[in-house]
Amino acid sequence: MTLMRFKALETAQSRTPVKVEFPSPKISDYYGMNVFGESAMRQFLGKEAIKAINDAKNEGLKIDRNMADVIATGMKQWSMSKGATHYSHWFQPLTGATAEKHDAFFEPIDVTSSMERFSGNALVQQEPDASSFPSGGLRNTFEARGYTAWDPSSPAFVIGRTLCIPTIFVSYTGEALDFKAPLLKSLHFMDTAATAVCKLFDKNVDKVTTSLGIEQEYFLIDEALYYARPDLMLTGRTLMGYSSAKGQQLEDHYFGSIPDRVMAYMADMETEALKLGIPLKTRHNEVAPGQFECAPQFEEANLAVDHNQLLMDVMEKVARRHHFKVLLHEKPFAGINGSGKHNNWSLITSTGVNLLSPGKTPLNNLQFLTFFINTIKAVDDHADLMRASIASASNQYRLGANEAPPSIISIFIGTQLSNVLESFENSLSNSEDNTGGSIHVNKIPEILMDNTDRNRTSPFAFTGNKFEFRAVGSQANCSSPMIVLNTIVADRLKQFKAEVDSKVQAGQNQEEAIVEILRRYVKESKKVIFEGNGYSDEWAEEAARRGLSNIKDVPTALHVYTSEKSKKVFGENNILNERELEARYEILLEDFVKKVQIESRVLGDMANTYIIPAAISFQNKIADFATNMKNLGLPEEDYKVALDALKESASHVSTIKTAVYKMVEERKVANNLPNTEEKADAYSQKVKQYFDVIRKHSDKLERIVEDAQWPLPKYRELLFVK
Repeated sequence: MTLMRFKALETAQSRTPVKVEFPSPKISDYYGMNVFGESAMRQFLGKEAIKAINDAKNEGLKIDRNMADVIATGMKQWSMSKGATHYSHWFQPLTGATAEKHDAFFEPIDVTSSMERFSGNALVQQEPDASSFPSGGLRNTFEARGYTAWDPSSPAFVIGRTLCIPTIFVSYTGEALDFKAPLLKSLHFMDTAATAVCKLFDKNVDKVTTSLGIEQEYFLIDEALYYARPDLMLTGRTLMGYSSAKGQQLEDHYFGSIPDRVMAYMADMETEALKLGIPLKTRHNEVAPGQFECAPQFEEANLAVDHNQLLMDVMEKVARRHHFKVLLHEKPFAGINGSGKHNNWSLITSTGVNLLSPGKTPLNNLQFLTFFINTIKAVDDHADLMRASIASASNQYRLGANEAPPSIISIFIGTQLSNVLESFENSLSNSEDNTGGSIHVNKIPEILMDNTDRNRTSPFAFTGNKFEFRAVGSQANCSSPMIVLNTIVADRLKQFKAEVDSKVQAGQNQEEAIVEILRRYVKESKKVIFEGNGYSDEWAEEAARRGLSNIKDVPTALHVYTSEKSKKVFGENNILNERELEARYEILLEDFVKKVQIESRVLGDMANTYIIPAAISFQNKIADFATNMKNLGLPEEDYKVALDALKESASHVSTIKTAVYKMVEERKVANNLPNTEEKADAYSQKVKQYFDVIRKHSDKLERIVEDAQWPLPKYRELLFVK
């Protein structure tokens, strides 16, 4: 065993659980203690200031600068009581990560005295340099202005000694340079469109909130082993590595006893997250060895996304204390489950009704069916846009592999609801007591909340009282798929309401109009509903017959953002204009190119400096042995095994060397192409084709070269956390 691998293994195996200190035995004593929430506001702000924040949060009203000064003073006093010395606008640029620039409260008066100051202007708006963030051509490199603006709907929080203020991030010319701004627009659009439809059933509804619960999957490995693998360090995944004899096939890890070191990490991570108001509720072992999951309570979607972005940061920081590395890549290991981020999405009215929760009366059933069918219709109309929203260089390795949903966007609703839709489509409405506000639709039974089994193979599944978008990648910013889902469903609801109004104005009964339109939607969108095994080859063939897309290539998937259909649905509803869509498309392509380029470079370097030298060293040892046997006059059959191993090893080395050379040449060609679109296609079709070849022959060598000479920690050493 090479010295580096030996040291890494020795260090990893000697680890013991880190002792975790809890602020209190009860979570309720410290939940949200580092958040400027209702409790903190009551202590540090007056009633008018609290009302101004709540009005901004709930009604979208602006906070004037005088009131902003009052709020800033209270926020500063609260954060300083938590030990804060700096403040930062916390935002989500199009890198996929979060960003922050820290400024001190400290302000000198003269050379011997100073004061702590935080103004309303500093709270409401700042100007970080925008030139080095991805802009997709919206900004020239020399044009540096960008603005962050406070989002009162997401509370400020303290991390370490810094007050963090959630903000949007826009360019000098007003275009969105982040995920939050269009997400907020899509949520407002959903509120407006869904509320209008709700009033067909209940005039008391004056607001609809999008609810979101984000399940987070991840892997943990010891940091010593992580640093012994250049591919994990630089790309987040293993670019080579032969499968461990024992993987997940025994299904013994799933929901199993959590290892002590991992439990200590989870407890520490959860404590830090709970202090920040992230309502983590669930933890467990996932299917693959070394894989785990945490899940929070449902929250308003904007806050849920902020909390998930913050959670990923907390997970990585706390891991260092426990000598772990968190792997958030969607497919860090070949041959076993990858990691996703299941987005559980629903709609809640101001009267407390979940619009995707089946009701017990025919009227409520019709309201449920209205939102249920409109969502199905929206996804069917914009399936390719849904696919684009989860497309990335890393998620591509996961989709369709080891229990990850396929690239075909379909909807699972279960047998009962499938039967309900079939009955609904084929029966006539029977309106009774039109003045009393009730309607009875033939053959619609009471729909149970747990009306179906779960389908893990579906990318978009109905799970009782919500839709679960299961295809979202584990390191993604969930704003991307939620912007798409909110926009397309709200757009469909807007069109539905216009159709109902048109029929009512023409003299048709409102309930009959609703049923007639919904039946047509069911007929038009039933092709997207699939109840079977999404992993099967038969489904791919069936999907093609139905006319459903199966977009496996990332650049092709991303191109949907710039289609006329996408520009229309985003532009007409004021979510993203054409320039912003073109920019995001360019940014996403650049991200794909850069990540594949990095993987290619790392793969080539590891092949040339780790794998081939190890194989040649092994060959030399075998050759010496064979030569000695021959010199001793022994017959060739006595050392034929050694000669066969020598030939096999040499063949693999030769193939790897040739493939690396060809890959590098294709990379040079791709880098010289004139635009990002062509580069992305070249990296996807020309450069990546050598990844599997190099990996296949490297993994073959791993099975031949003696263990003592193999330089990299193996899967069996990486996966089983102790």
